[in-house]
Amino acid sequence: MRVFLALLVVSVLGAPLVSGQGKRKSALDKATLEAYLRRVELYRQAVTYKIDDPKPSKVLPGFSEVAVHLSFDGGSRDELYYISNDGQTIVNGDVYNINQSPFQTNLNKLDTKDAATFGPADAPVTIVEFGDLECPDCRMEAPLIRHNVPETFPGKVRVYFKDFPLESLHPWARAAAIDGRCIYHQDAETFWKFYDWIYETQDQIEPDNLNMKVAAWAGQNGLDAAKLGQCMETKATEAEVQRSIDEGHALDVHGTPTLFINGRKIGGLAWPDLQLVVNHELTSEAAQ
Repeated sequence: MRVFLALLVVSVLGAPLVSGQGKRKSALDKATLEAYLRRVELYRQAVTYKIDDPKPSKVLPGFSEVAVHLSFDGGSRDELYYISNDGQTIVNGDVYNINQSPFQTNLNKLDTKDAATFGPADAPVTIVEFGDLECPDCRMEAPLIRHNVPETFPGKVRVYFKDFPLESLHPWARAAAIDGRCIYHQDAETFWKFYDWIYETQDQIEPDNLNMKVAAWAGQNGLDAAKLGQCMETKATEAEVQRSIDEGHALDVHGTPTLFINGRKIGGLAWPDLQLVVNHELTSEAAQ
């Protein structure tokens, strides 16, 4: 959770909640909280609220955490509010602990176990990419991740790849993610050859020829074609892909590529900007 326990709170939505007649209200009452937030937001369209039960905050003493889920035509959004235990104050913003990374909330949610990776395990900078193998922007970002980063920062960056296929936009992205995980389980290092190849040949792939092309490529790269074919045919790794998608949603990922650089969430970057962020993290880490 982003917690500044020397205590910095970005915005306080409510002073004590008091009605015009002087009656004290409580933001811990869901109907009261919803009415108050609707007044704050001034939506132009119909919005449905779902408010979770309050949970004692582990990061802000004297407050409870309340997750608010909004749904509307064309999308949804999740918000987290901190509400004082007397129900009188609502806090919406980032809270930081000076002894932790300012991006600790994201770091706590990122699960890199069994993710495709390259780079030294003790690297001071970690980049986690949520990517879509059919995404043109990911294709442009890939050479920066695969070549510019390790060549410019040798031994200083470790990279992880997480699947986040955008199925509404890219018809073969999910199947490619499943295939990629099948390749990863057969040979983790060969996954990165697959990553490079599928972006290079992206324009030649269609939903109906994907598996055929992947199988042909695999046969040329020393993989067990029969084993891989069975894995792809049965979609044996689909649950892994879905877990990666769910993790992305929990991290508020909406598009690809999305990078987490030492936990800092950022979209795809041109090389000068990516280089700037990595250098900034190296400097920040060295100063700690």
